[in-house]
Order: sequence, then structure tokens, then C-alpha cells
Amino acid sequence: MMHKLLVIEAMSVQNWTYILVGVTFAIYIGIAIWSRASSTKEFYVAGGGVSPWANGMATAADWMSAASFIGMAGIISFAGYDGAVYLMGWTGGYVLLALLLAPYLRKFGKFTVPDFIGDRYYSDTARIVAVICALLVSFTYVAGQMRGVGIVFSRFLEVDITTGVIIGMLIVLFYAVLGGMKGITYTQVAQYCVLIFAFMVPAIFISIQMTGNPIPQLGFGSTLADGSGTFLLDKLDGLSAELGFNAYTEGTKSVIDVFAITLALMVGTAGLPHVIVRFFTVKRVKDARKSAGIALLLIAVLYTTAPAVAVFARTNMIETASNQPYKEVPQWFKKWETTGLITFTDKNNDGLIQYLADETQNELVVDRDIMVLANPEIANLPNWVIALVAAGGLAAALSTAAGLLLVISASVSHDLIKKVYNPNISEKGELIAARLSAVGAVCVAGYFGIYPPDFVAAVVALAFGLAAASFFPAIVLGIFYKRMNKEGAIAGMVVGILMMLFYIIKFKFGWLDDTIPSQEEWWFGISPEGFRAVAMVINFVVSIVIMKFTKAPPLEVQEIVENIRIPSGAAEASEH
Repeated sequence: MMHKLLVIEAMSVQNWTYILVGVTFAIYIGIAIWSRASSTKEFYVAGGGVSPWANGMATAADWMSAASFIGMAGIISFAGYDGAVYLMGWTGGYVLLALLLAPYLRKFGKFTVPDFIGDRYYSDTARIVAVICALLVSFTYVAGQMRGVGIVFSRFLEVDITTGVIIGMLIVLFYAVLGGMKGITYTQVAQYCVLIFAFMVPAIFISIQMTGNPIPQLGFGSTLADGSGTFLLDKLDGLSAELGFNAYTEGTKSVIDVFAITLALMVGTAGLPHVIVRFFTVKRVKDARKSAGIALLLIAVLYTTAPAVAVFARTNMIETASNQPYKEVPQWFKKWETTGLITFTDKNNDGLIQYLADETQNELVVDRDIMVLANPEIANLPNWVIALVAAGGLAAALSTAAGLLLVISASVSHDLIKKVYNPNISEKGELIAARLSAVGAVCVAGYFGIYPPDFVAAVVALAFGLAAASFFPAIVLGIFYKRMNKEGAIAGMVVGILMMLFYIIKFKFGWLDDTIPSQEEWWFGISPEGFRAVAMVINFVVSIVIMKFTKAPPLEVQEIVENIRIPSGAAEASEH
């Protein structure tokens, strides 16, 4: 018995990763085969009969992408207090979606967001614009997921990022193309269980290790377990100050920028097509509300833990790497260095790793995407825990990637081919078109995963900006303002998304000026991350102004808008 325990303990991280990733992938593939779609309704909305609990878990997995699992704690670990905008914006946005949009969209009863916009605004042009917006949002978002897959594979299975992305493409292609939304839904239920277990186990271990408190949400605000009486956050503030960084617990962003970024993340969340489509898969409007509440509770488990993981990772990283002799760095440092996501340049040739805020003297560059994945290794946790985090990161990335690929597939096969170019296509033909679209989407997504424009969370943040600037106003006005017409909606979406793309290209990537402009040049002092809120407001203003000067929608469309806002059963109740 003792021999068996020693063998288990001696197993390498790579072997553990092969086992855990292999088992989880086998489960995902098995579910896809068991629940393969045989009709377009099953492919697009899982037959419309998913239970609230299953849909809540699937929604949570769909929502908690690689940006949530890998990127968010990584951002917070480097941004400190300023990173709180991501917590507030993404969580608040989900509440906004659950209360303001989901029940009404479910009652409208369409397959996709472009389907809703095309029918609500009685226009194929509106549908095509919505399809273009959906493709832009989805391809941008899925690029971040595929990069997350590549990072996990490159470190834990010791293959290059390109190979890792290709493996991830093949897996997600299999269960997304075979199972459609039906297969994706039940795969995402399994993926939620994997990713939340993988996120919480190391967090609990490290919380006990550093503070003696088994609850991470309380641990990162507690005193250290070394008996010094020093609070963990005070220690991190001190470490940050010594290296020239801002105090971890103090913010540097202006109030207007914090407000703009938080609002932008909220409305971007509420406009994400792959999350919205999840509410089309349940039987009743009541089930849409119930599954939204369940998903919010399940999401909160990870979102309340992420700030603690960020503090644990940042503190341990500084203590084990900063000002240490390079020849004596821990094993985790050497392993991550082989991926190229940690680089050390000995500028003064003293053999010590100088990690400083001053870029001219700093010798250590750490990709923030590794903070969650490297955290268990930095803390010297058992190999099986390290491998578990790898499996969780893959589950988070693949679950969202699958949902996004379905949006892309449905946008092409249903919204373009079926609704615009070939209304007489057979159901079998549409299903073939949907699967071929998914194959093409995976290939494009893989390319952007191998050559991403930025780190995971930044790519995802761009997708949120595009969703906020395009879909959110059109959906809200479509539900709550029956006078809103096609001319206003189309003009608003086009102007909003063009403004967002221009600002991002100019101030985030510097493609128009060959250099990235300084913060002093930002319009109104608002960062590219926060500008999506401005683009959204511009969308609203343009939509309403154009609507005022054009004719009202047909009466039947106005009646549809009235009906989707009436609660289920209200009409019958009023008759008694």
C-alpha cells in the first residue's frame, strides 16, 4: 500500500496531466456521441428542452471562459485594486442580462441574436449587419480561448503552443460539430464541474498554507500563518513598494475611466451572443429566469475566489523569483521559462533577477496569463493539483470556444443561408451547412489562437467592446421601445461598431499611427477598454435620432414587442 502511495506521489506533472486531461476529454467526447444532434432545432438550441439546473451549469461554463479562469486573476494580480473593474463589470453584466434581456428573448423564441434582430427589425439588411457583428465578436472572443488552450498544452504537456492549439481545435470540433448545442450543453455541465473543482482546490490549499484559513475569500484578507500578525495584503503592499510598483490595494485609474470600463463590461456581457443563446434552450420563460439565477450563483463561486488567487500568486511569485540568484531559481521558474511566457535578461550581469517597476532596470518579464496556471507550482502543491489546474483551464477554454463556434455556425447556416440566400433549403441541407460552417470557424479560430493580437483577457475584452457597441442597444430598444425601427437599429449598429473598431485600432494597437498613442491623447481621458461604453451611447443616440426621422415599424411588429413584455399567464389572469 505504501509503495503504491509513493508511486502516485512520484508521478510527474506531465503524467498526471495526461491522465486528467485524457479522462476529461474522453468524457466530453462520450457526451457528444451520446447526445449528437439529429435536427436543426437540436443543433441550434438543444431541442429547447434543457432543464434549468443543466442550463444554469452550462451557462456558467459558457460564461467562465479562459478569460475568467486564466486571465482575470492574472489581470488582478498585476493591476491590484484597479483589476476590480473586471469583477464588477462582468458580474454586473450577467445580472443585467439575466434580468433585462434573457426572459424577453426567450419569449420571442428565436434561435440566435441575428434571428431576433432580423425579425424584430423586419429587415434582411439588419439581419446581415447583426451576423457580421456576431462573427466579429465571436471570432475575437474565440481567439482568446484558443490561446488559453495553447498555453496550457505548451506548459503541461510540453508541446509548442501551435500544436496545443491544433489539439484543442480537433477536440472542440468533434463535439461541437457532432453534438451541436445539445452536445455542447451537456458537455458544458461536465466542464463546469471540472473547472470549478480545479480552481477551488489549489485556492483552498494555498489559503491554508499562507494564512491558515481554508476559505480563500476570507484568507486573502487575513493575517499570515507565520505568527507575525501581519496581514497578507499589507505584506503584498510592502513588497510592491520595495520594487517600485504602486501599492496593490490602491487604485490608479480616474473615476470616469473606472465608471466607463465597468459600464462597458456590463453592457458588453449583456450583448454576448453565445451567452444569450443559452436562454433559448429552455422550455419556458420561467425556466430562463431560474437558470439565470442558478448560473449567477455558480459563477459567483469562481468570481469571489479570483481576487484571493491573484493575491496568493502575486505574493508567492515576488518572494520566490525577485532578487534571487538565477542559478538557484525554483523548478517552476525554469519550466515556465521554456514556454517563453517568463523571460529573464541579466542587464547588469550580476546573476540576480531584478524584478522592478522601472522598465529600464527590470530584468523579469512575466506573462500575466500564467499566474493561475503556475500558482500551484509556485506554492509547491502536489503534482496532481498542478495537473488538475491544467484540466480546468482546458475545460474553461473549450466550453466557451464550443459555444462561440455554435454562434458562428448558426449565423452562417441559419441567419445567412436559410433566412436570406436560400429559404427553401431542406433541414438536412441546413444541418450540413451548419456543420461545415463550424469546421471553417474552427480553422479561423485556430489561426487567431496561434497568432493572437494580445494576451487572453485583452482579446476577450475587445470582444466585449464589440458586443457592447453593436448588439446591446439594438436588443434593448427592440424589446422596450416598440417605435424603434429598422433604419435606426441598422444605423446605430454600424456606427457603434465602426467607432469601437477605430478607437481600439488607434489607441490599443497603434495601427493608424505606427505607435501606440499615450494616455494623454485618449478622448475624454477614457481608455480603449472603457471606450466601448461611449460607443454604446453613440449607438443609442444614432438609433433614436434616425428613428425620429423615419417611419414607424409595421403594426404587427409593434404588437410582437407588446406581447413579449407581457409576463407568461398575465393574459389568462386578466380574463378572470
